[in-house]
Amino acid sequence: MESKKLFRNVLIVFIIALNIGCDQISKNVVREQVDYHEQINILDKYIILTKVENAGAFLGLGDSIPRPLYKILMIFLPILVIGYTLFYIAKETNMTKSMLFGLSLIIGGGIGNIIDRIIYGSVTDFLYFDFVVFHTGIVNMADISVTVGFFLILFGMYFKKPEQNISIENA
Repeated sequence: MESKKLFRNVLIVFIIALNIGCDQISKNVVREQVDYHEQINILDKYIILTKVENAGAFLGLGDSIPRPLYKILMIFLPILVIGYTLFYIAKETNMTKSMLFGLSLIIGGGIGNIIDRIIYGSVTDFLYFDFVVFHTGIVNMADISVTVGFFLILFGMYFKKPEQNISIENA
Protein backbone atom coordinates (compact mmCIF):
# COMPACT_ATOMS: atom_id res chain seq x y z
CA MET A 1 0.00 0.00 0.00
CA GLU A 2 2.80 2.47 0.87
CA SER A 3 4.56 1.84 -2.46
CA LYS A 4 1.35 2.58 -4.38
CA LYS A 5 0.90 5.84 -2.46
CA LEU A 6 4.53 6.75 -3.16
CA PHE A 7 4.10 5.94 -6.87
CA ARG A 8 0.90 8.03 -6.99
CA ASN A 9 2.61 11.02 -5.35
CA VAL A 10 5.68 10.74 -7.58
CA LEU A 11 3.37 10.63 -10.62
CA ILE A 12 1.56 13.77 -9.43
CA VAL A 13 4.86 15.62 -8.93
CA PHE A 14 6.07 14.41 -12.34
CA ILE A 15 2.93 15.68 -14.13
CA ILE A 16 3.17 19.04 -12.37
CA ALA A 17 6.91 19.40 -13.05
CA LEU A 18 6.48 18.37 -16.70
CA ASN A 19 3.79 21.03 -17.13
CA ILE A 20 5.93 23.72 -15.53
CA GLY A 21 8.95 22.71 -17.60
CA CYS A 22 7.12 22.67 -20.93
CA ASP A 23 5.48 25.99 -20.13
CA GLN A 24 8.66 27.77 -19.06
CA ILE A 25 10.80 26.37 -21.89
CA SER A 26 8.22 27.34 -24.53
CA LYS A 27 7.88 30.85 -23.07
CA ASN A 28 11.66 31.31 -22.94
CA VAL A 29 12.02 30.24 -26.59
CA VAL A 30 9.29 32.68 -27.61
CA ARG A 31 10.81 35.50 -25.53
CA GLU A 32 14.18 34.99 -27.20
CA GLN A 33 13.13 34.14 -30.79
CA VAL A 34 9.90 36.02 -31.55
CA ASP A 35 9.39 39.79 -31.76
CA TYR A 36 6.39 41.37 -30.10
CA HIS A 37 3.25 41.06 -32.23
CA GLU A 38 5.19 39.22 -34.98
CA GLN A 39 2.87 36.65 -36.55
CA ILE A 40 4.19 33.27 -37.62
CA ASN A 41 1.69 30.91 -39.23
CA ILE A 42 2.22 27.44 -37.83
CA LEU A 43 -0.75 25.80 -39.54
CA ASP A 44 -2.03 28.18 -42.21
CA LYS A 45 -4.22 30.73 -40.43
CA TYR A 46 -5.50 28.20 -37.87
CA ILE A 47 -2.55 28.23 -35.48
CA ILE A 48 -0.50 31.41 -35.24
CA LEU A 49 2.56 32.07 -33.10
CA THR A 50 2.82 35.62 -31.82
CA LYS A 51 4.27 37.18 -28.67
CA VAL A 52 2.34 39.39 -26.27
CA GLU A 53 2.71 40.14 -22.59
CA ASN A 54 -0.40 39.74 -20.49
CA ALA A 55 -0.27 41.76 -17.27
CA GLY A 56 -3.65 40.39 -16.17
CA ALA A 57 -5.27 37.00 -16.02
CA PHE A 58 -7.58 35.32 -18.54
CA LEU A 59 -7.75 37.52 -21.68
CA GLY A 60 -6.05 40.37 -19.81
CA LEU A 61 -8.68 40.60 -17.07
CA GLY A 62 -7.27 42.71 -14.25
CA ASP A 63 -4.32 44.12 -16.21
CA SER A 64 -4.92 47.67 -14.99
CA ILE A 65 -5.46 47.06 -11.27
CA PRO A 66 -3.01 48.71 -8.85
CA ARG A 67 0.17 46.68 -8.29
CA PRO A 68 -0.44 45.88 -4.59
CA LEU A 69 -3.88 44.47 -5.47
CA TYR A 70 -2.34 42.71 -8.48
CA LYS A 71 0.13 40.94 -6.19
CA ILE A 72 -2.68 39.80 -3.91
CA LEU A 73 -5.09 38.68 -6.67
CA MET A 74 -2.64 37.36 -9.27
CA ILE A 75 0.16 35.93 -7.10
CA PHE A 76 -0.71 35.46 -3.42
CA LEU A 77 -4.30 34.18 -3.81
CA PRO A 78 -3.39 31.69 -6.60
CA ILE A 79 -0.48 30.40 -4.47
CA LEU A 80 -2.91 29.75 -1.60
CA VAL A 81 -5.37 27.97 -3.91
CA ILE A 82 -2.61 25.85 -5.46
CA GLY A 83 -1.22 25.03 -2.02
CA TYR A 84 -4.64 23.92 -0.81
CA THR A 85 -5.20 21.87 -3.97
CA LEU A 86 -1.84 20.14 -3.51
CA PHE A 87 -2.77 19.37 0.09
CA TYR A 88 -6.15 18.06 -1.06
CA ILE A 89 -4.80 15.67 -3.69
CA ALA A 90 -2.08 14.43 -1.34
CA LYS A 91 -4.60 13.79 1.44
CA GLU A 92 -7.56 12.54 -0.65
CA THR A 93 -6.70 9.03 -1.68
CA ASN A 94 -9.99 8.15 -3.33
CA MET A 95 -10.53 10.17 -6.51
CA THR A 96 -11.00 9.40 -10.18
CA LYS A 97 -8.03 9.30 -12.51
CA SER A 98 -9.48 12.19 -14.51
CA MET A 99 -9.87 14.31 -11.33
CA LEU A 100 -6.31 13.55 -10.21
CA PHE A 101 -4.79 14.19 -13.64
CA GLY A 102 -6.96 17.28 -14.19
CA LEU A 103 -6.00 18.83 -10.86
CA SER A 104 -2.32 18.07 -11.53
CA LEU A 105 -2.55 19.85 -14.91
CA ILE A 106 -4.26 22.85 -13.31
CA ILE A 107 -1.62 23.06 -10.58
CA GLY A 108 1.25 22.81 -13.09
CA GLY A 109 -0.26 25.44 -15.38
CA GLY A 110 -1.06 27.73 -12.47
CA ILE A 111 2.49 27.54 -11.16
CA GLY A 112 3.87 28.23 -14.64
CA ASN A 113 1.92 31.49 -14.91
CA ILE A 114 2.70 32.49 -11.31
CA ILE A 115 6.41 32.10 -12.05
CA ASP A 116 6.04 34.59 -14.93
CA ARG A 117 4.12 37.07 -12.78
CA ILE A 118 6.76 36.94 -10.05
CA ILE A 119 9.81 37.15 -12.35
CA TYR A 120 8.53 39.33 -15.21
CA GLY A 121 5.46 41.09 -13.80
CA SER A 122 3.36 39.66 -16.64
CA VAL A 123 2.71 36.38 -18.45
CA THR A 124 4.07 35.68 -21.93
CA ASP A 125 1.31 34.45 -24.27
CA PHE A 126 2.07 33.26 -27.79
CA LEU A 127 -0.46 30.86 -29.34
CA TYR A 128 -3.61 31.82 -31.21
CA PHE A 129 -6.02 29.12 -32.40
CA ASP A 130 -8.71 29.66 -35.02
CA PHE A 131 -11.12 26.70 -35.01
CA VAL A 132 -13.26 28.29 -37.77
CA VAL A 133 -16.46 28.30 -35.68
CA PHE A 134 -14.64 29.99 -32.76
CA HIS A 135 -11.18 31.23 -31.93
CA THR A 136 -9.15 31.70 -28.80
CA GLY A 137 -7.37 34.65 -27.34
CA ILE A 138 -3.58 34.45 -27.35
CA VAL A 139 -2.60 31.80 -24.80
CA ASN A 140 0.41 29.84 -23.56
CA MET A 141 1.09 26.23 -22.55
CA ALA A 142 0.10 26.90 -18.93
CA ASP A 143 -3.29 28.18 -20.08
CA ILE A 144 -3.75 25.08 -22.21
CA SER A 145 -2.86 22.84 -19.24
CA VAL A 146 -5.37 24.60 -17.00
CA THR A 147 -8.08 24.36 -19.66
CA VAL A 148 -7.43 20.67 -20.41
CA GLY A 149 -7.36 19.96 -16.66
CA PHE A 150 -10.69 21.71 -16.19
CA PHE A 151 -12.33 19.73 -18.99
CA LEU A 152 -10.87 16.45 -17.68
CA ILE A 153 -12.45 17.15 -14.30
CA LEU A 154 -15.81 17.95 -15.91
CA PHE A 155 -15.57 14.86 -18.10
CA GLY A 156 -14.72 12.71 -15.10
CA MET A 157 -17.58 14.12 -13.06
CA TYR A 158 -20.05 13.52 -15.87
CA PHE A 159 -18.93 9.95 -16.59
CA LYS A 160 -17.94 9.02 -13.03
CA LYS A 161 -18.29 5.40 -12.04
CA PRO A 162 -17.40 4.34 -8.49
CA GLU A 163 -15.02 1.62 -9.69
CA GLN A 164 -12.94 4.23 -11.58
CA ASN A 165 -11.70 5.81 -8.35
CA ILE A 166 -8.04 5.51 -7.47
CA SER A 167 -8.16 4.29 -3.90
CA ILE A 168 -4.90 3.56 -2.16
CA GLU A 169 -6.73 1.77 0.63
CA ASN A 170 -8.34 -0.63 -1.87
CA ALA A 171 -5.28 -1.04 -4.09
